[in-house]
Amino acid sequence: MAENDTVIAAARNWKGEPLALATVVSTWGSAPRPRGSHMLVHADGRFEGSVSGGCVESDIMETAAQVIEGAPFQVKRYGVADAAAWEVGLPCGGEIAVMVQPVSAEGFDPELFDRIAEARDHGRTLTVSTDLASGHSDLRPLETGETFVNRYDPPRRLLIVGAVQIAQSLAGLARTLGIETVVIDPRARFLTEERFPGTVLDDRWPDEAIAALRPDRSTAVVTLSHDTKIDDPALIEALKTDAGYVGALGSRRSHAARRERLAGGGVQAHDLDRIDAPVGIDIGAIGPSEIALSIAAAMVGAFRAEG
Repeated sequence: MAENDTVIAAARNWKGEPLALATVVSTWGSAPRPRGSHMLVHADGRFEGSVSGGCVESDIMETAAQVIEGAPFQVKRYGVADAAAWEVGLPCGGEIAVMVQPVSAEGFDPELFDRIAEARDHGRTLTVSTDLASGHSDLRPLETGETFVNRYDPPRRLLIVGAVQIAQSLAGLARTLGIETVVIDPRARFLTEERFPGTVLDDRWPDEAIAALRPDRSTAVVTLSHDTKIDDPALIEALKTDAGYVGALGSRRSHAARRERLAGGGVQAHDLDRIDAPVGIDIGAIGPSEIALSIAAAMVGAFRAEG
């Protein structure tokens, strides 16, 4: 999960110190955090991540302290079935089960955090299996007993082609969502740090940049320049890859013309059908910020479908 990035970073920074890891292993109903969400707890009380958005974190921290002191790993269940639900529970009506295990060779080996980070840096997915009877996690699949399997996907990325006003809003939204963003545009006047603070800028021609950046299923490519010399080569290159989402700005009429141009350039119909155009979810968006919101929603939906 992309949301676990801060937990992985904290685990590597705190390596060698006494820690416990809490993980959401199952959910029912309106659960506030998905399966696989982590919360890392340090012996001194510091923590990173969340398993419930604040509903049960205090109780988890107490359990984590016990596990750090040597108590066995635990799987705790929370819901609204008892009178204490509003004190330690989920008022939203959902239920979750949270596993708390030591960060150790007997529980979640600290080396696993390094393996996860390395896999993500190289664009690979890694799975970790945990024996729910012993609380031991391993990279090797477990063949017997009740097992929880957590999948760590590569970081989500967004390649925006065209440093236009919509791109400014979209880059900001992506940053808030924790999505690594690159804005690509060979036009120096458009591609400036003042217009895109805190964003990676790439002034190569889009087809060259996309080929070098090698989009995978955790990458979205969105063309926004409205200039066929920039957008068309970018789309042709993006459709050669496994990009999880490809979107293009423009009306239905302009997209029909675009399909004809790309088909003339050798792009097959099944690849053309991958393009989301007009880009984004139809929310009746008006103006750059709302259009960017509709694109971000479509992109996240595509990432979720891939997961």
